[in-house]
Amino acid sequence: MQSVRMIRAAALGTLLAATGAQAGTLTIESWRVDDKALWETVLIPAFQKKNPGIEVKFAPTAPTEYDSSLTARLAGGTGGDLLACRPFDVSLSLYKRGHLDKLDGKTGMENFPASAKVAWQTDNGKDTFCMPIASVMHGFLYNKKIFKELNLQAPKTEADFFKVLETVKKSGKYAPLALGTADQWESNQVMFTSIGANYWKGEEGRQALIAGKAKFTDPQFVAAWDYEAKVGSYLGKGASAQTYGDSQNQFALGKAAIYPTGSWDISYFNQDPSLELGAFPPPVRKAGDKCYISDHTDIGMAVNAKSKNKADAYKFMAWLGSQEFADIYTNKVTGFFSLSNHLITVKDPVAKQMIEWRSTCASTIRLNAQVLNRGEPSMENELWNVNAQVLNGKMAGKDAAKQIQAGFAKWYKPQQ
Repeated sequence: MQSVRMIRAAALGTLLAATGAQAGTLTIESWRVDDKALWETVLIPAFQKKNPGIEVKFAPTAPTEYDSSLTARLAGGTGGDLLACRPFDVSLSLYKRGHLDKLDGKTGMENFPASAKVAWQTDNGKDTFCMPIASVMHGFLYNKKIFKELNLQAPKTEADFFKVLETVKKSGKYAPLALGTADQWESNQVMFTSIGANYWKGEEGRQALIAGKAKFTDPQFVAAWDYEAKVGSYLGKGASAQTYGDSQNQFALGKAAIYPTGSWDISYFNQDPSLELGAFPPPVRKAGDKCYISDHTDIGMAVNAKSKNKADAYKFMAWLGSQEFADIYTNKVTGFFSLSNHLITVKDPVAKQMIEWRSTCASTIRLNAQVLNRGEPSMENELWNVNAQVLNGKMAGKDAAKQIQAGFAKWYKPQQ
């Protein structure tokens, strides 16, 4: 009986090999829970139209649990076939542990510029382990109706910006800024990373910190915190207890004129068609200055090194690198901008405004995203705390600079 079973199994194996059948469903892991319906109703069907017979399942995990649970699943051999990648160190760590395939030379990768790949490469740039998907941008949304009522224009310089904030404050009808510091992360990831880039000149300043040629206590960084403190004086009285959700609601209900933001928030506000939105980039210090924007590489995709279905996984990756995917993703996941070289027509008017900043401003990424988060104390956590205190008027710019620099110098040799 045993031999008959073995013969049947061998025959079935030969048949499957001959017909090109693969090892089951492709599973995609991601932290983008909000995108589940899009994947299931738009993206996966679009892929299957070109690749009939390949089953694909989108299996997201809550954003706060994704990194730890994915690491555990990969270690236990139960990870999905395709894995959404965080930028820089989180994914680099997975690659170093042998969990992700090297993607250099794979179909689709040729459609991305070198700058897009940096977030998912080894420090020497020799190995790329995730395909870039999209970036997010930081700037300001504003309520067009309020601006019209108060006879305001989108500010171009810092002087313009403070005139607008002052006018809104004096009207007594609206909060100048929908921003709180209870959750802290927006203080750094939305506010500081956005307005500060004009001070440290984007990539120039970021790379100088990595090289040990600049310190956080240098004038350009201290000045960015001083500017943030001045902006913070226009926060509401209860700002220290105001959460991210509170700020969203405040702006959505038309109770605040300006919302410091990441482009991912556009889709949230689009739920209310009566809310007329405009966007402006971080105002420059004075007219004629070069502008810099935080255009942060946010999400990529990797192939699990232990996937049992790699042939189909690479067919899917090739599609992720296509014009079709770039177009659908940019226009359906509003506020997430494709990192590919393909020319894309952005349909959402506010997202279109933001992506056009790339043509006039120099792009950079979040200041501490690369290399600077590798030691203790955690620079990310420190920046959350310090920027919240600066916005709350509890810490001066020079003291914020000293604290971040002291923590950095503790573990980073080029800064010692």
